[in-house]
Amino acid sequence: MNNRMEQLIHLLSQRIVILDGAMGTMIQGHTLEEQDFRGQRFAKHPCDLKGNNDLLVLTQPKIIAAIHRAYYEAGADIIETNTFNSNSISMADYQMEHLVYELNFEAATLARNTADEVANHTGQMRFVAGVLGPTNRTATMSPDVNNPGFRNVSFDELVATYAEAIRALVAGGVDLILVETIFDTLNAKAALYAMAQFNDGRNDPLPIMISGTITDASGRTLSGQTTEAFWNSVRHVNPISVGLNCALGAAQLRPYMQELAHIADTHVSAHPNAGLPNEFGEYDQTPDEMASFIKEFAQTGL
Repeated sequence: MNNRMEQLIHLLSQRIVILDGAMGTMIQGHTLEEQDFRGQRFAKHPCDLKGNNDLLVLTQPKIIAAIHRAYYEAGADIIETNTFNSNSISMADYQMEHLVYELNFEAATLARNTADEVANHTGQMRFVAGVLGPTNRTATMSPDVNNPGFRNVSFDELVATYAEAIRALVAGGVDLILVETIFDTLNAKAALYAMAQFNDGRNDPLPIMISGTITDASGRTLSGQTTEAFWNSVRHVNPISVGLNCALGAAQLRPYMQELAHIADTHVSAHPNAGLPNEFGEYDQTPDEMASFIKEFAQTGL
């Protein structure tokens, strides 16, 4: 085990370790336009690129680095790479499947350099989690209500793009891999299988964080699993942590966090969003209100 992982595990035994917050809303604060996403390199790209936040590690790296640094300065121990959609399935929306390796490598390098700069300045070690997002397809369910057996993505396709992303993230210097916003556990299993292949035979296997998403008031993931079923589906990989993120907001997430904290035999993470967006796509919950919910999570040992 390398020194950074030893430090992280020691830190986890001492106190709650702080993960960064949302990347998307921080990017929105910069009010970027189409030309900002394109930069010079993609000025003639054949389709619109506004909204492709992952591309900004190539066209606006100073903005992404500044966001990482702001989270570290606010107290985060771990930042996430800006790679939520850096897979061939999601990038197909922008005709950029060929950039998967480069996006993940550059995002990881950017985060690693920022982490090291802050660590050198503060004397406190900082960590980087390489993010594998869920993609915009589901391997469990059919997108066609008239053909329940149809799938628009295969397990092997998911494994292949996750494997490419993992290689690039590790080459760029991440400390661990975060499989997050899991709405379909079969998608996550593809990522975990790719991780198992990568770690096979390595003397220093890369640790894994896992974070699912409860999508409605029934307390289930989009593919229908309860919190307990979700944990039992992924516990075999011995993750360094398991948790829940996004979805309904902290208050609605609490009972499922309580259940997970009770059954999981590893560290438990929580990074909810600020409730559900209103009809304008904005959030009514204030930072102070959200902080009060998170504080209670911590005080009660969730």
